[in-house]
Amino acid sequence: MRPTLNFFLPTLLTVSLALAGCMSLAPAHERPAAPVATDWHAPAAGSTDAKAAADLGWREFITDARLREVIELALTQNRDLRVALLNVQRAQAQYGVQRSEQLPNVSASGGQTAQRAPAGLSATGQPAISRQYTATLGVSAFELDLFGRVKSLSDAALQQVLATEEGRRSTQLSLVAQVAAGWLTVAADQERLQLTEQTLKAREDSLRLTQRLQAGGVSSTLDLRQAEIAVEQARTDLATLTRQLAGDRNALELLVGAPLQARHWPVAASADAATLTTELPAGLPSEVLLQRPDVQQAEHSLQAAEAQIGAARAAFFPRISLTASAGSASPALDGLFRNGTGLWSFMPQLSLPIFDAGRNRAQLKTAQVDRDIAVAQYEKAIQGAFREVADGLAERATLVQQGQAQRRLVSHSADALRLAEARFRAGVDDRLATLDAQRSLYAAQQGLVQVQLAQQLNRVTLYKALGGGALADADAASAPRQSGG
Repeated sequence: MRPTLNFFLPTLLTVSLALAGCMSLAPAHERPAAPVATDWHAPAAGSTDAKAAADLGWREFITDARLREVIELALTQNRDLRVALLNVQRAQAQYGVQRSEQLPNVSASGGQTAQRAPAGLSATGQPAISRQYTATLGVSAFELDLFGRVKSLSDAALQQVLATEEGRRSTQLSLVAQVAAGWLTVAADQERLQLTEQTLKAREDSLRLTQRLQAGGVSSTLDLRQAEIAVEQARTDLATLTRQLAGDRNALELLVGAPLQARHWPVAASADAATLTTELPAGLPSEVLLQRPDVQQAEHSLQAAEAQIGAARAAFFPRISLTASAGSASPALDGLFRNGTGLWSFMPQLSLPIFDAGRNRAQLKTAQVDRDIAVAQYEKAIQGAFREVADGLAERATLVQQGQAQRRLVSHSADALRLAEARFRAGVDDRLATLDAQRSLYAAQQGLVQVQLAQQLNRVTLYKALGGGALADADAASAPRQSGG
């Protein structure tokens, strides 16, 4: 019985797919041991009832409505994050291209061939024109993936997709932390600027008083010059902070990727409760570090390198490809699909590497070195993450004490200023003691603003270092799942 089109190709495709991808020569993946200590070498105490950073979405961590709105704007307008998302889409498209190699490409074709023979070559002695019409359905150069070469390449492409997605999540987490840090810095700049304006006003009042006393012969010219110096120092600080505030505002808008409206900027004292104040529990390094997107990205890159080893090993074995077609041919178009016009062709091809001047060995060596590089990069990511958390925990432990001491310093400096002014009015001390007390109070107040900013930035840094939102990122794009071979 003549094989028919409906029987030949489906049977061929079924057998081909059953034989393809039956094995893989890629090494089994084993996660490298974390080259870090089992604890943070720093106080890791936190609220035992608090959510872990990985379970805490950034919308829960950021409590200020203005700052949340700025972050939302940055997540839609920031160009770095946009590029990271486009990289994910590009990797997904590349994976689709590579995965298509695991399935045969079936194409249909139809054509006409017309040929004129001169009288001298014609059997009838007259010029003749012959025509042939064909319609075929076929498979071209489909590789039977007996040793898993094509599947290993597909697995490598999939791991690159997953690594790129983790890179996008890492970029998003970094962006959230950077925007929060920039916004908090602007808030601190505004507070310091307001404090400097108040200090300048107080020093100008003091200068006017000194001028009256000097005119009355009660105060010396030295006191007058000291008061003038204090005023000019305050004016210099005011100009510096004004310029710094403008620069930090511009930096924040560049980070967001769009101009900010008046409602977006922080108001007085808004930075005090801009983020979650409950201390985040640090947990153990083995539990925390593996949840960070950058560490997961490094692991997926390692798995991609391992899959490339499988493809390089498969290159040493024979490669079988199939080309087949079935259809119909007829000298007349209206008889193309009549009985007796069927045709088919089957062309298997075997390719066995014999001599390639060491190319396959060099490619395998390259893949193995790439795997070793990926292991080192994974271990480096673990070590870098460990240091970030350890540094943040050590800073958190000291900032609490520093903040308490700075508040006491401000209180004592304010008392010293009141006493110096009282002694000056009583004629016990000269004006210099009062000016020194003013400078001390001003420096202490500026230091307190800096410590409060450092405490806020430390909370943001720890949230990022502990893999903030790694398990609660509802915005993560769904990545393709690895299919069994």
